[in-house]
Parts: sequence; structure tokens; C-alpha cells
Amino acid sequence: MRIVCSRDGGKTREELAPDALQATLEDKSLLLWVDLNGENPEQAQQILSDVFLFHPLAVDDAINEVLLPKIDDWQSYLYLVLRGINHSNGARPILLPELDIFLGDHYLVTFHQETIAAVERVWESIDQDERLMKNGPSYILYRIVDELIEDYIRALEEMEDQVETVEAEVLRRPHPSVQERIMGLKHTILKVRRVVVIQREVLNQLARDPIQVIDEEERVYFRDVYDHIIRVYDLVDGLRDLVGSALELYLAAVNNRMNDVMKTLTIITTLFMPLTFITGFFGMNFFQPVLPSLGIWTGSIAFVLTLVLMAFTPFIMFLWMRRRAWM
Repeated sequence: MRIVCSRDGGKTREELAPDALQATLEDKSLLLWVDLNGENPEQAQQILSDVFLFHPLAVDDAINEVLLPKIDDWQSYLYLVLRGINHSNGARPILLPELDIFLGDHYLVTFHQETIAAVERVWESIDQDERLMKNGPSYILYRIVDELIEDYIRALEEMEDQVETVEAEVLRRPHPSVQERIMGLKHTILKVRRVVVIQREVLNQLARDPIQVIDEEERVYFRDVYDHIIRVYDLVDGLRDLVGSALELYLAAVNNRMNDVMKTLTIITTLFMPLTFITGFFGMNFFQPVLPSLGIWTGSIAFVLTLVLMAFTPFIMFLWMRRRAWM
């Protein structure tokens, strides 16, 4: 648990001990940010319920993940559920950690079980420039949400590079492992799209609906964030189309390869079909005259002539098929 408090309009900043949280919360002139990062659920529930007096339903949603983004306006405070994104250029599976946010008129509470890069960056920026706290908790919320959206944009751009790499591999060698990568990317993009669609509506409410703890002049920041998530939505849809095209390209490449294999096997079969007819007709028995009534056709002569015929027939068939442009 991390606690930062701003005094005198943001001119001074100090970190507080958890024991001083209750007393600090009662002072409405102080700006407070409490970040519960991987906190024990029982301790987090105690802080959210006993110190901040949040509604039990909101606390229950925070402790037990609600899976999808949502927004609840409890008049005196706002409860938000957002999804971040942790993505490392395909080195590990994509993660969408949940971020629970409670926004009051002079405080901000964030709760998350996994480390979220966007929250860490905002916390570090406050460490470097304490004047950011004087803008109020709504501004800190804006910075966090904006960083979340930037993470989505970076992750989607990385996935776009992966799709282009997969397409190149499909054209070079359509191996079954490439299909597995395509299906993995498709599943990931659909997973991200499902979250982005709902998160877009949450941010739309945050930017458009009248909310008591967010002033009208501060709502313009969230309109800017809403414009950013519209871009994210467009990127996700574009990636979904790209992955679909990559899958179609893979299937077409596999079908073309299969056609080439079948064509080769058909040519081989066709070339040797006359030889099969010859050997089947004569039975390959040249130790006795083939036509006893002629007498001159001994087994050895017929054997030599048949070998010559069998040697030249595939070659003649090959030239004929080349002339017909079948090969």
C-alpha cells in the first residue's frame, strides 16, 4: 500500500503511514492518493469498507474481479473498473489486469492485484513533479486512464508487427506452427476487442454524463481520452481484419501446395500408366515366344523391344503433356 498526500495546494507532498490514513481523510483540504498494489484482499476490504466507507457492493466488486469494465456513480464518489494491458512483444501471453478506482472529491483510491505499468508511470511522474497533485484527484485519474490507453496503442502496434511477420512466413513456408500463431493472435485480438468495446462506453459516460465529483471544466480531459480509445477501437478492428486475411492467406497457400502435390502425383501416375498397361498385357513372360505362330519372335527379342518401348513411352508422354501446357 502506497499513500501520498498533497498539502498547501500541491506545493508540498508527503508519504503517509497507513495509521494516519483515517485522520488525513477527514481533512477535506488535503489531496490524497492511496494505491493498493497487490494488497491482501482482507486488508484491502477493511481499508475500503472501514476507512473510506465505500458501499459493500462496490467493495465486493473490487475484491472479487468483475471481469469487464464498468462505472458506478455513488454520488459522493465514483467507482470505476478498467482493464490495463501488459504486453511484451510476443514474449509472453497478453494480460488484461483489472484496475479498480474510487474517485472522491479530494481523494483517489486505486486497487489492483497485478502491477500495472500505467499506474507506475503516473506515480513516478508525481515523484518527479509534485505540482501534479495540485490539479486534484480527477486530473490524476485522467493521467492514469490516458496512460492505460497509450499502453493499448503500443501493444496493438506490436501485434500489428507480429501479424506482418506471420504473413511473411505464410508466403515463405506455410507450416502448421504458423497456423497456431495466427489462431493465437486472433484469440488475443478478440479478447482485447471485447474489453475495448465496453471500456469505450465507460469512458464515454465519464466524458459526457454529469458526475458530481468531476467538474465540467475537467470533463474535457476525459473527452480527449475518449477520442484516444476510439483510435484504439479502430486499431483493434483493423488488426482483426489483418488476422482474418492472414488466415485466409495461409489456407490458400496450403491449398495451393496441396494442388501442386496432387498435380505432381497425377503426372507421375500418368507417365507410368502406359508402362503398367504393357506389363499387364504381356505378363512380362519373355522366356517363350510371344507369338509362337511367327517363330521369329523369341523371348529375348521381345524383351529388348519391350524395354525400348517402356523407356521411350514416358519421355514421349512427357513431351506431349508439355506441349499441351499441362506441366
